[in-house]
Amino acid sequence: MNKVMSNKWFITLYLLPALLLVGILIFIPLVLTGYYGLMRWDGIGAMEFIGLTNYINVMQDGMFWQSAGHSGLLAVFSTLSLAIYLAVSMILASKIKGSDLLRKIYLLPMLLSSVAIAQLWIKIYNPSNGMLNEILAWFGVQNPPLWLADPNIVLYSIFIPILWQYAGFYILIYYAALKNIPESIIEAAKIDGASPFQIAYRIKLPLIMGVVKVTIVLAIVGSLKYFDLIYVMTGGGPNGASEVMASYMYKLAFGTNNFGYGSAVGFMLLIITLIVTVIIRKVTADKEELQY
Repeated sequence: MNKVMSNKWFITLYLLPALLLVGILIFIPLVLTGYYGLMRWDGIGAMEFIGLTNYINVMQDGMFWQSAGHSGLLAVFSTLSLAIYLAVSMILASKIKGSDLLRKIYLLPMLLSSVAIAQLWIKIYNPSNGMLNEILAWFGVQNPPLWLADPNIVLYSIFIPILWQYAGFYILIYYAALKNIPESIIEAAKIDGASPFQIAYRIKLPLIMGVVKVTIVLAIVGSLKYFDLIYVMTGGGPNGASEVMASYMYKLAFGTNNFGYGSAVGFMLLIITLIVTVIIRKVTADKEELQY
């Protein structure tokens, strides 16, 4: 059996179904998206080849770069929020009373669809009878902001439910990593007189740093291609104040039937995401090399 498993042809044959599935569902659509970006096409009629015109227009499109900036800002907030998730997971992993119940509560948002979460937070942000403005009224705030209608704050208002939605996911990952740390290491640190903060910062955090780096990549990449909750809550408005790259692509392709230009925007989103991912991996690899 070991001889068969070491045969390269057998391994290739064994992986072939999975490789075909990846090619059909991922690689081919990506190639077609880049190809459609070279066309002028309304999604129904005949396609007209126009070369790199769509891609050149995307590079000069102010709305695209504005939406890219919004996606980048979401990526920054998502990355910073990981510190909060990590702190919460360390508290839960320290065997506090009721930690099992708290873990289940943090996971509740993951059980809801993005559309349901969007509708919930639309009600919370309602300027007339929303829960948030009612709470502010108790504290004497007479003119609370229009959370989803003010261009200056709408983007940050949307960030809150997004970060709330994925809190349980990252807390669960960190919690699992922390529980895999041998208890003997923690006990030895306590015997040596280490404080809880020193144990968390100098022992637990270095031991799960590999997991932390993975979650940073997940948070940034996920933020760059985020779409559904933003589209349901604001549709990218008002006046593009909450537009992100994915929602801008959707509007172009399905709102104006400009599938060629929308495909070019989608392919640019792919390129930007790949570049950011490579940069992150390169930075983390350099740090690991320095440790040696």
